[in-house]
Amino acid sequence: MKHETVDLLYGRGTLALNLPEGAQATVISKPPFPPAASAAEVFAQALANPVDCESLEQLCKGRSSACILICDITRPVPNHVFLQPMIRIMMDNGIAAENITVLVATGLHRPNEGEELAELVGDPWVLETVTVVNHFAQNEEDHVDLGKTKTRGTPVGIDRRFVEADLRIATGLVEPHFMAGYSGGRKVIAPGVAHHETIRTFHSARFMEDPAATQCNLEHNPLHEEQLEIVRMLGDVYAVNTIIDEDRNLVHATFGEVIASHLKAVEFVRGFTEIAVGRKFHTVVTSSAGYPLDQTYYQTVKGMVTPLDILEPGGTLIIASECAEGIGSQHYREAQGRLVSLGPDAFLDTLLAKQLADVDEWQTEMQLKPMRTGKVGLYTTGLSEDDHQFTGVERISDLTAAIARSMAEHGDPAVAIIPEGPYVVPVSSSVGA
Repeated sequence: MKHETVDLLYGRGTLALNLPEGAQATVISKPPFPPAASAAEVFAQALANPVDCESLEQLCKGRSSACILICDITRPVPNHVFLQPMIRIMMDNGIAAENITVLVATGLHRPNEGEELAELVGDPWVLETVTVVNHFAQNEEDHVDLGKTKTRGTPVGIDRRFVEADLRIATGLVEPHFMAGYSGGRKVIAPGVAHHETIRTFHSARFMEDPAATQCNLEHNPLHEEQLEIVRMLGDVYAVNTIIDEDRNLVHATFGEVIASHLKAVEFVRGFTEIAVGRKFHTVVTSSAGYPLDQTYYQTVKGMVTPLDILEPGGTLIIASECAEGIGSQHYREAQGRLVSLGPDAFLDTLLAKQLADVDEWQTEMQLKPMRTGKVGLYTTGLSEDDHQFTGVERISDLTAAIARSMAEHGDPAVAIIPEGPYVVPVSSSVGA
């Protein structure tokens, strides 16, 4: 294959990737989703077919308050599609608007406020009708202590507004997650609205270094298992699980008991996200999936981890991420500074000695995975030189030239390209292997 242009998701648009002469490109994308009805009809079908629970109308009966969790700005969840219909059903079935709270599941991320909150909710009526607030993991008084998990002794604190609501619904996006297997469902609760010690415990090296804590795997995954145990400690919880295509359109949704409905959504999405490629590559080019996931370098690490199964040991991984907001939080900057100054091995030694991970340190720990496998290069227009020194990876100013260098260095013209970044998980095995 000679010259070819491939569009990578980047910021709020795409980035044209011009391949060098002689490159033999394998573009790895999702298969097309089956034709779907309108987003409103997709959600209506989910409500009409609840998984392991009664209808939403029946669930509202006899309840005086409700709390709906929504993901923060790092997830492109189509909240505008389902929030108003759900809230109207609640109000029509006896729950007063003043007793309905929409709680932004920030985990330990920053809050979403002002215009960003309006964009996140996507519906002025919701903002005007019910209470919409952010979760703050470090506000002690905001949480209810539920004790510890029996399996691994994780201290469990969950936002009081969710715990004490009569009707509790988590909403989210089901997509590959580089630690918890798949996002959505139980993950919106913990870490979404968990106390900082809960989050920092199951983001510690004890969990993170477990080989089962990886993308698309729920079997014996310690993070997933802790999340399930936490959900069961809460009692009755329900969920709306959404699946979107590369254009951010809602193509599938489930509603029902939080664990069962999440597993049903995972069952649907697996065939569209886990892509058998049949080989490994010395050069892999990917993205951070564009806005909102590529706003910070912190989130960019996800795109470095998901394609590792197809990267030849010692190969070159190139990622494009806008990073319009810079490196990430001050906590993350400090963790990256320790990685750069200590080096990967000594940095990992400091993590293994801790019971509680420092805030945002786990993302730095995850960066160790691509660094162990090969060489990492970053193309970005959003990081200053000062910020880039904290990445610990090579800065790339010309993607075409970087690919040509990698092809020459490895003596291999084959290049794998993943335009949608961590929303697609390529595996080196063949179909049926």
